[in-house]
Amino acid sequence: MSSLILGTTHGFFAIVLLALVVLKVFAWIDALIRPAQLYVATGKQTKVFWAVLLTVAVLVNGFFLGLAAIVAAIVYLVDVRPALREAGRGRGSGSQRGWRT
Repeated sequence: MSSLILGTTHGFFAIVLLALVVLKVFAWIDALIRPAQLYVATGKQTKVFWAVLLTVAVLVNGFFLGLAAIVAAIVYLVDVRPALREAGRGRGSGSQRGWRT
């Protein structure tokens, strides 16, 4: 019985860890594809700052550094990304918004 519980718990944590890796990789890729001018226009840290921070976040494992990496990715996704998306919508004419909406 205990092996069933431990196996289920192990599987749950494996799924959580995979989701956190996907979250960090998504934030990293998103930071890399955004134009550098948008970071300046929104008053956020530079693209280089976020690219380096999120690159380290993707590569780091361990409890304390891993936790800091997850926080960095969440801050980017919750604070920086929406500001960049909003600033990106204002560029150019309204009819030519590009492939991203």
